[in-house]
Parts: sequence; structure tokens; C-alpha cells
Amino acid sequence: MLQQLTIQNFAVVSSLSLDWQQGMTTITGETGAGKSIALDALSLCIGARAEASMVRPGANKTDISACFNVNEIPQAFAWLDQNDLGNEDGECILRRTITAEGRSRGYINGQPVPIQQLKNLGAHLLSIHGQHAHLDLIKNERQQALLDQYAGHDNLLQKTAQRFKAWQTVQSHLKSLQSSQDAQRDRLQLLSYQVEELNEFALQEGEFEQLEFDFKRLSHAVDLLQHGQQAHESLATAEPANVDAMLHQVCQHLHQCAELDESIKPTLQILEEARIQIDEASSELESFCGSIEFDPVRLNETEQRMKKALDLARKHHVEPEQLCRHHQQLVQELELIGHPSETLEELEQQVRDAEDHYHKAALKLTHSRIKAGKSLCKGIMFEVQSMNMPHTKIAFEIQPNSPSAIGSDDIRLLVATNPGQPLGELGKVASGGELSRLGLAIQVITHNSQTTPTLVFDEVDVGISGQTASIVGKLLRSLGSKSQVICVTHLPQVAASGHHQLFVDKLIAQSSTETRVQVLDEKGRVEELARLLGGEQITEHTLANAQELLFHS
Repeated sequence: MLQQLTIQNFAVVSSLSLDWQQGMTTITGETGAGKSIALDALSLCIGARAEASMVRPGANKTDISACFNVNEIPQAFAWLDQNDLGNEDGECILRRTITAEGRSRGYINGQPVPIQQLKNLGAHLLSIHGQHAHLDLIKNERQQALLDQYAGHDNLLQKTAQRFKAWQTVQSHLKSLQSSQDAQRDRLQLLSYQVEELNEFALQEGEFEQLEFDFKRLSHAVDLLQHGQQAHESLATAEPANVDAMLHQVCQHLHQCAELDESIKPTLQILEEARIQIDEASSELESFCGSIEFDPVRLNETEQRMKKALDLARKHHVEPEQLCRHHQQLVQELELIGHPSETLEELEQQVRDAEDHYHKAALKLTHSRIKAGKSLCKGIMFEVQSMNMPHTKIAFEIQPNSPSAIGSDDIRLLVATNPGQPLGELGKVASGGELSRLGLAIQVITHNSQTTPTLVFDEVDVGISGQTASIVGKLLRSLGSKSQVICVTHLPQVAASGHHQLFVDKLIAQSSTETRVQVLDEKGRVEELARLLGGEQITEHTLANAQELLFHS
């Protein structure tokens, strides 16, 4: 619960420190005195938008701190622990500063945090209902959120959202596959043609290099044979002299020299080895010349195949040496496209299954809403009928709607406030005062489904007076017996219902204005209630009425 609120240089407040108690605390004061100043400060502590105009004129910055005890708020305690912002004694301090230039900073237990974290934590600590909060009731999305909150079927909402997402995902996949079918079909047709053409040509790995070699050899056969024969003749068969014969003659001369001088033997050995090499070379040349053939048919075939390989390589934008590997890659791609892992029929079945799963979850959610709607309407009618609306009838109309992540229901809260009047939309049937009473009744009924321990009401009793105001005060007091309730009010009946009461007034000194807040004792409460009852002229009669009102609330 909220324990303390400290305000420095905020709007018309110079310095203010308030201690808060369990139960219902009412805040009263003259019009324009700044009764809502504390609530505005609390709003800033839980992440409301900050503006430079909020800083008190002449001050450098606004500084606001709100201290909460979270020992009995497990959601808040867990959030603090998860974000490493908690402390052992369960105390939580939210702080907000605003500079005169409009720069704002947030703190949790002394640690700087983004404003969004103030909002996230603040949702577990308190709930603020402004003067026009009841107007949200006319919005269909608010009515649906109210019903879902009361029903407490978070698991159904989560399952419905998950299945809707799964349905949308597989449906998107199907649409993507369908939209790409034409392109895929064209690609398949092209691949089939290309692979068939390459299959027919059937170029093997390394074949193009061999074709190049064969073509060069066949096209130069005459030159090869001529030069080869001349070389062979020079080595071994030329008359009267050839290389082999000359070496033989040289070796004979050196043999004679070696008999006289052995130092020539190494030279002789080299030349004899050269004769052996020349003999082998001569033999190889003879074999080479014998292998050379003049085959115009084979030359033409080789030329045509090499030309075809070059043409296909240019067509596929690859080097001719890479044509065989490119062929294999096209075959693999064709097999992949021809045998996809997910066929269109399989995806269509998955879409049907996902849609069926979604509708089953959404139907369970609808049934839960119908059941909760009857219970909620029964409780609201009981409360509003006690607030001088005895003929009020309320019902949730739940009709089929387009599928969404929050179900497939169109939810409308219908009401009739007069006998014989048909049920109609809330915003068209109920007056402002009736809406206000409906809003309060809903707060009472849904309180058990809420986890926020502190409820703040800012003049939510607008449009209410007399006996109805007394009933409203008792309702708020009943909330205060279970939770901490803070209520800004202008009605004496509501103010008297509080367990505690604060009075706000405004002091004007020279050129400055100061708002101050006093905690009223019993005498002060009677005097303030008398002012609310009788205005500026307080008589013994109004004091007696005020005292009776206070002690009978």
C-alpha cells in the first residue's frame, strides 16, 4: 500500500509530505484549491507524461517520491526481484524529477530507470480513476477488457492468441507459396530444358581440356610429323652423319685417349650416357611419329564438340571447364524443385488444421465470456439498483465477429434504466450520472479480480447527490475495508464515509500561491462537512447535520 508521498516544487505546491493510512481517505477542499494535486503527483510517479509547466515557477526542478510497502503485493515484489530493484524490508520508493527545461528522470529504490519501468511497476501498485474514467465504459474494447478481467480466463486468452498467431503464420506461408508458384513453374520449365540439353551433350569432367588437346594435335598433324621425323633423322638415320654416329666416333677417340690419360674418363662417361639418352630419345621420336594420324573425320568431330561446349558455356555464363559442374548443380536444383519438402496440398491442410484449432480455442473463450457476463451483470445490477437506479437491467451481448488474437466475439454492454425500456448501448441510454454510478458499481464488483492494493478516485461521483451520494460513499468505504482507497470528492456524504480525511486549501501571499494539505481531526472533519453542506455560512444546524452525517456513515 501507499505509505508516504513527498512533493517538492510541483505546480502550486512548494513542499508537501503526506502519510497515508489503510482504509478510505477522502480529500476535500474549495474549488481551485488543488484537491487533485496529490493524485497528479502519484500519476507522475507511475510514469505519466511530464511537462516543464509542472515545475513550480522560480524553481529549478520538481521532485516527487512515493513510498509503498510491497510485502503483501506478490506481483510487485516479484517484479522488483526480477529486475534487481528490490530490498529486503519490502519498501519500494518511486521517484520522478522534472527540470525547468522539461527533462524527466525516473528512479526505483534509488536506481535510475526508464519511464516505462515506472509504468510497469506502477500497474501492480495502484489504479487511478479520473473524473471521466466512467466514460471509457462506452467503448467496446473497454467493455471486453472488463469482462475478460472479471472472468480471469488469462489462459484461454493466451491460448487463443497463440493459435491465432499459428494460423496466421501458416496462412502467410501458404499465400507466399501460392504467389511464387508462377515464378517457380517458369524456373522449373527453364531448368528442365537446360538439364535436358546438357544431358544430351553429356560433357564429362575434364573432357573439355582433352578436347582442346586433341583438336590442337589433330589440326597440326602434318607439322608434328614433319618436325618429328626430321628430329629422328638427325639423331639416328641421317647419312652420312647423324648425332648418334658422331657421338660414337667421339667416344672411340676418347677411349684411345683414356688409355693414355685416365683423367678423360669422366668426360667419356658423360658422352656414353648421352649416347644412351639419344638412343632412348630416338626410340621415343620414332614412336611419337608413328602415333600421329591424319584423321579429318575425327578432327571435324572434335572441332564440332568443342564448339558446342563453348556455345553452351557462353549460354550458361560459365567457363567451359566449369560446364560439367554447372550441369550437376542444375540437376540438383531441378530435383529440389521437383520434389519440395512442403507441397501446396500439405500447406492447405495445415491451414485448415490451424484454423480449426483456433476456432476451438475461441469457442471456449466465448463460452467463458458468456458465463462470466451473466455473473458480472447480476452483481452490477445489485449494486446500481441500490444507488437509486431500481429498474436498471444490464446484459452483455456477445455476437460473432471477425477472428482476432483476442477471440471472435463482438462484445457490447447493454443497459436499460427505465421500466419497459429495451436494452440499448450504454453510451446511448445512460446519462452521465448513471454512467458514474455504473462505473463505481463495476469497481466494487470487479475488485476481487484486481491485484492493485491502492485505488484512487478523482471526483468519480460527479452527477450524484442526495441519498445516492450516501450509498456511493458506503460503497467506497466497503472497498476501503479491503483495500486502500483515496477519493477526491465534493460531496459531504462521500467525504463523511472515509476513515480519514484531508483538507486542501490555497494561500495567496503577495505574488505567490501555495497549496497546503491538512489531516483533519474529528472536529476539523465536522467543520469541513458543514462547509460542504451549507457553503460559507456555517450554522449550528449545519454543524449538527455534519456531525450526524459523520457518525452515521
